[in-house]
Amino acid sequence: MSSANQARKDAIRDNVLRPSRNVPYPSKDGKPIYTSEFFGESVFGLAQIAKALPKPAYAQFLRKMRGGQALDKSTADAIAHAVRIWAMDKGATHFTHWFQPQTGTTAEKHDAFLTLKTTHGQAGLEEVKAIDAFSGSQLLQAEPDASSFPSGGMRTTFEARGYTVWDTTSPMFVQHGPHKTTVLYIPSIFISYNGDALDEKTVLLRSTEQVAKAALAVLALLEPVPQGMPPQTSVVYTTLGTEQEYFLVDRALYVLRPDLKITGRTLIGALPAKHQQMEDHYFGHIPSRVLATMSEAELELYKLGVPIKTRHNEVAPQQFELAPIFEETSLAVDHNLLTMDILSKIAHRNNLKVLFHEKPFKGVNGSGKHCNWSLSTGSGENLLDPTIKPETNYRFLLFLLATLDAVQRHGGLLRAGIASASNEHRLGANEAPPAIISAFLGEHLTEVLDSIEQSRPVKNFSMPGIRTIKLGGTALDVMVSTLPDISRDLTDRNRTSPFAFTGNKFEFRAVGSKQSPSFPMTLLNAAVASSLQDVAEALRKAAGDKAFPSDVDKLKVIRQYIASTKSVRFEGDNYSDEWKKEAAKRGLLNITNCPDAFDQIVEEKNSAMLCKLGIFSKSELSSRHYILMERYSKDLLLEANTLRTLLAQQILPAAFEYRAALAASCAQQQEIKLSAGPELKTLNLTTPLVESLQSWIDKLDDAINQVYLAAHDPSKEARASAKYLLPAMEGAREVADELEEIIADKYFPLPKMSELLWF
Repeated sequence: MSSANQARKDAIRDNVLRPSRNVPYPSKDGKPIYTSEFFGESVFGLAQIAKALPKPAYAQFLRKMRGGQALDKSTADAIAHAVRIWAMDKGATHFTHWFQPQTGTTAEKHDAFLTLKTTHGQAGLEEVKAIDAFSGSQLLQAEPDASSFPSGGMRTTFEARGYTVWDTTSPMFVQHGPHKTTVLYIPSIFISYNGDALDEKTVLLRSTEQVAKAALAVLALLEPVPQGMPPQTSVVYTTLGTEQEYFLVDRALYVLRPDLKITGRTLIGALPAKHQQMEDHYFGHIPSRVLATMSEAELELYKLGVPIKTRHNEVAPQQFELAPIFEETSLAVDHNLLTMDILSKIAHRNNLKVLFHEKPFKGVNGSGKHCNWSLSTGSGENLLDPTIKPETNYRFLLFLLATLDAVQRHGGLLRAGIASASNEHRLGANEAPPAIISAFLGEHLTEVLDSIEQSRPVKNFSMPGIRTIKLGGTALDVMVSTLPDISRDLTDRNRTSPFAFTGNKFEFRAVGSKQSPSFPMTLLNAAVASSLQDVAEALRKAAGDKAFPSDVDKLKVIRQYIASTKSVRFEGDNYSDEWKKEAAKRGLLNITNCPDAFDQIVEEKNSAMLCKLGIFSKSELSSRHYILMERYSKDLLLEANTLRTLLAQQILPAAFEYRAALAASCAQQQEIKLSAGPELKTLNLTTPLVESLQSWIDKLDDAINQVYLAAHDPSKEARASAKYLLPAMEGAREVADELEEIIADKYFPLPKMSELLWF
């Protein structure tokens, strides 16, 4: 048995024998504390700032949060002093500006509160004293090296200055680390010396401002008020709830898989006999080791103010999901990134490894990050709530149709927001929405729109006859007298739709599990903002000389948008070949590869809209296009080189060793006049596969060289990666997976999928 195989066996044995962690639930006087009592205890939010500041200073800070006033030095110093005392009382020794560069994750640099104060005494003697200090200027901004992050050429080594700036809309918090270390985190944006956005958060905040502004303009036309009076609605914001899917595998087995460690997915690996075909994992009993990890992660997240609501098994073995309560979009993004970080840390403590890659295992379902998006007013009204009679709720219909119009006109842009080398493995498979961006409304809302367009009554689906639809639900009779009445939604779910209406929100299902939701939400916000501007203009035009549009005017605009958005609405199976043909007839884009998707960012219609709204500048769009293309080719090159090394240094030597053992066995059998037929049969199966694998390694080398030839141009390099690397890697994998099923287990050097997916 090889040393690699022995390590694999040891990891499997230790997996069974390893004791579980014991993490006590928060308690007081021996009784458990309610979750609501310690929720947010590690967060320095508005309540803490209100306590720390005089009322005038606090009022000024609130105006700053709403974009109405700059924050003066004295207020900034007061907040900095208060948060330092609060954080140090919780054990903090350092602070960091926590930001979101274009790497798909977060970044931080820790600075100590400790500083030295020098005083000059008598006779010129200096006295150096250590003190703890944190100024308003340190709170407001910091200066990382912008040239060391992806910038698409906007920053170079000789133009390295960049700034992180405190995002006052997202609360500060403390996180505890190893050896009782504690750090104060300051959520921040990241910009260049010239003010260009180098991160994900800056453009997200710009987009939320624009969609709020456009929504308020529509509401001002729909909510008449006497002249000189303030509008009925003064605040609108987008809400987001992210359903985070992920895999958990044993860490000891994980470290024995170079492909998992380096690329996040298994580049080779035959599907085990049992995987997800029994359909018994989804919502099944959560394994105790996993539940311990989930529970510990939730405890940490509750303290950080992250409102985790749901946890459950997903479809594939060792696949799970955590989902929070909806929040304001920017805060929800921060909390999703925190969730991913905390899950990784807690899994490590429990000797597990969390995998966020969209497709870590071939042949079983991949992972997504379903983004549930809506619009809300400052008073908590959901603008996408159809209410009991959606056919007469013109406000709802206009916001619904504006969203559909955004998907219709800028579907290619939304496709760009979900494109990545990892999500490319998932999109279009029978587990995730395809690459054609369409919207699902459900039979009942579709009937509402059709009836308005055709000027006829709305059909009722719950009972025979014609009457108004009640979207609150109908009753189901399951013929069991002991059960209570069951409420049934009047809209079914379409899990094949990339953008589905689910009661009072849209679920953007195509977002990848590994990516930050910031960029896709930025593009969605931008597209909806642009469409809302057009809706407002259409309402003004329909109203003519009137101060506010009449119901007749509103219906005119509604019918106009019902007709123009019909092609993007689809109620059927998005996986079917028939839909691909139908989508082409409707003029919908079917973008099947990442480089083509990335080009949608700089396509004239999309770039003009983004620049007009001020969400991106032309240079920022060009930079982002460059970064996405470059990242795609880097990801595929990393996979190709890792696969090549894995095949040449582990799989081929194992095959050679097994062939040698078979050949020796054949010789021994023949020496004592016994038939070596069984050994020869296996040897004859193995030898062609070994030769084929060697050939595929050569093809991989050629493919890698083809990509390197295009390295001068990120766009050409990305297209070369898609053209040459993907087929070469897939071909090599097929042969390696066949070999895995033939080579005797004791010779195989890597943990197999059957071991990774079941513990």
